[in-house]
Amino acid sequence: MRFMMLMLPKGYENAAPGTLPDLKAIATMRKYNEDLGKAGVLLALDGVHPPSMGARVTFSGGKAQVTDGPFAEAKEVFGGFWILQVKSREEAIEWAMRCPASDNETIEIRQVIEFTDFPAEVQAEMQKAFGEPS
Repeated sequence: MRFMMLMLPKGYENAAPGTLPDLKAIATMRKYNEDLGKAGVLLALDGVHPPSMGARVTFSGGKAQVTDGPFAEAKEVFGGFWILQVKSREEAIEWAMRCPASDNETIEIRQVIEFTDFPAEVQAEMQKAFGEPS
């Protein structure tokens, strides 16, 4: 099972362009990321720049509209992510609980949709359209 863990730092929705974590935070998180790698559960990870450097594309009536960040209506935004391959939701939660996050950070855990999560008839149609899943 794959799970995505999203880091939600409070206040990041208002962070200035180019805001980056300090060296101490990077060093602390690096050790945690190394532990994930050594355990063989880490598939991917990255941090992302604040919303002030981003854009959102919304769709209405068949037309796309671009809004540059920051986004006034944003209450929580993510600052980075990990994708883990683990045996259960509980194992993903255990890994999240080991994260050296600060008091202003929350980790949201979401299971990635797998091919086998779809009903058999949907899987058959997907196989016809796209071939065997990888």
